[in-house]
Amino acid sequence: MEFIKAIILGIVEGITEWLPISSTGHLILADEFIKLKQPTEFMNMFNVVIQLGAILAVVVIYFKKLNPFDKAKTAREVQLTWQLWLKVVIACVPAIIVGLPLDKWLDAHFHKFVPVAFMLIIYGVAFIYVEKWAKTRPDKLVNLDYMPYKFAFYIGLIQVLSLIPGTSRSGVTILGAIILGASRFVAAEFTFFLGIPVMFGASFLKIVMFIRDGSGFSFYQFSILMVACITAFLVSIVVIKFLMDYIKKHDFTFFGKYRIVLGVIILIYAGIAAVFG
Repeated sequence: MEFIKAIILGIVEGITEWLPISSTGHLILADEFIKLKQPTEFMNMFNVVIQLGAILAVVVIYFKKLNPFDKAKTAREVQLTWQLWLKVVIACVPAIIVGLPLDKWLDAHFHKFVPVAFMLIIYGVAFIYVEKWAKTRPDKLVNLDYMPYKFAFYIGLIQVLSLIPGTSRSGVTILGAIILGASRFVAAEFTFFLGIPVMFGASFLKIVMFIRDGSGFSFYQFSILMVACITAFLVSIVVIKFLMDYIKKHDFTFFGKYRIVLGVIILIYAGIAAVFG
């Protein structure tokens, strides 16, 4: 049963990591009904490291675009690839500066139903209104190759908001990029790439802290984690392709409405749980 639960959680991660609906929020909710019989310390680490499977899907799908050592690329294409990586690194700096010292504090105070629900609702409303506003002006940035470094840094500043569970890293960076003038396609694509160092770094940090605090992996726990990561990887392949096709014809309003509905459901559930224990 533990492996079946790990597969379900991997599916949840693979779907929600790339859609702007908060993977952490969904995993917290899923864990309430599909509990792995593991210590809290392991689950806190599990909910972050499972994202490695999702991010590997981005590496596979966009390997050619992200690989500066591809011999088939022209000198100009190689230059643009290095510039893209530099922009990604610049955008990661704010989250590293703010996230490292606050990691444990945020887990302790915000990794709960009510804060997650409020973040889902707040950014759900934001998506609806930003999309209405964005339709009134033309996109300033329609090609990722021409993204200014300053633009990337601003997105990095906005990404800091996603440290609060329920916000959604992909959601807040997409929202911020659209506000700054990027097309939905550019916003989503840069969000995917920005997730590579962010998720690898966050996963490495969680594993180090997990081991440093005296915890250790059993082979059984490692197997559960790998099953979830592989599942998240396979599901993410499908979801990323779906999202990039979806936004060619649609905006993100639906996801905003979904976030609001889910947030309200979580608040109701939390209220019932508080009353009836």
